[in-house]
Amino acid sequence: MREFACKPEQGRGRRYAEPPHPYRNAYQRDRDRVVHSRAFRRLENKTQVFTARYSDHFRNRLTHTIEVSQIARTVAGFMGLNEDLVEALALAHDIGHPPFGHAGEKRLDQIMQTHGERFDHNLHALRIVESFEQRYADFPGLNLTFEVREGIVKHSRDYTAEQHPELAEYFLDRRPPLEAQLIDLADEIAYNTADLDDGMEAKLLSLESLRQELPLFEEFFRPVERKYPSALPKLQFNEALKAILNYFVTDLMEHSLAAVEKLGFASVEQVRGHSARLIAFSPAVQPHTRHWRAYLYKNLYDHPALASEKEQGAAMIEELFHYYMDDPERLPKTYSEQARRAPPHRVICDYIAGMTDPYIGKLHQELLPGGTSPAT
Repeated sequence: MREFACKPEQGRGRRYAEPPHPYRNAYQRDRDRVVHSRAFRRLENKTQVFTARYSDHFRNRLTHTIEVSQIARTVAGFMGLNEDLVEALALAHDIGHPPFGHAGEKRLDQIMQTHGERFDHNLHALRIVESFEQRYADFPGLNLTFEVREGIVKHSRDYTAEQHPELAEYFLDRRPPLEAQLIDLADEIAYNTADLDDGMEAKLLSLESLRQELPLFEEFFRPVERKYPSALPKLQFNEALKAILNYFVTDLMEHSLAAVEKLGFASVEQVRGHSARLIAFSPAVQPHTRHWRAYLYKNLYDHPALASEKEQGAAMIEELFHYYMDDPERLPKTYSEQARRAPPHRVICDYIAGMTDPYIGKLHQELLPGGTSPAT
């Protein structure tokens, strides 16, 4: 492990003190607590791009999370970072997502803005591990280490103390450790390649379109076509995508390690004090990743075939939100009691955000049978 890696014995500990475990370090325990949480299990029934109704062959939030963890651990191992911390962060990075993917998150955020607040899945994930998960008699939440909680908040974006004074303890004026920085780009590699794969499987993308509109894909596809001229097009596609995945990962870890070594950093505090994040693709690859993402939005995420399901899911969220706002006593007992002490819109948002796609569809059908048809 390199000198700029986080080490559990040098960490800032847990909110509630606990004795050390005899054979697992603090970050390994955090990883295990995430895996055994209800929020983690619910990822299996939350949309990545395609709902389960479309097919059970496609990624969901859980399988996507596993792929991010695999990529992140590979990068961490090459760079000499703390693989246990990276794994804990990768496994926790999506637990704050609501049902129905980004369409659900967008609608929930729009609703909360009408109440003067926002919905942010990173901050919701922090609330999950800090208080919503109830597994232990000694403390609320999962009592994760500071570094994991900080990484949940800061892995993909920066917050300011002025906008979020409740997050002041997380050094908002400083960079997160490298282990947290790499999660966002491991996530990007995972969805850029996996969503392309699922889009091809769903026949919403075509090989011809990929070759014409993604120069990087064509660059990797040509040698595959020459090597395997008689292979099925799907297998040729698989070979090309595998090579591209390797290309993105290799560039990310080699460029990032070179950047850190060039600065001569010998501690986590030097990483925190740097003016910018150090985990990044090289300048040669960054345009390809931007172009790739733009292609996916144009040809897959905004595809008309997915529009009706996305709108149905978002509509169910909105209709249930207003159903409970009309009378918060309709909430389950635990939540209705909370709504007497806290703003009802926040409690309702937290309740809905924790639901899976099938559960919200079933609940909507029971409570609002004349409303939007379930999209699950």
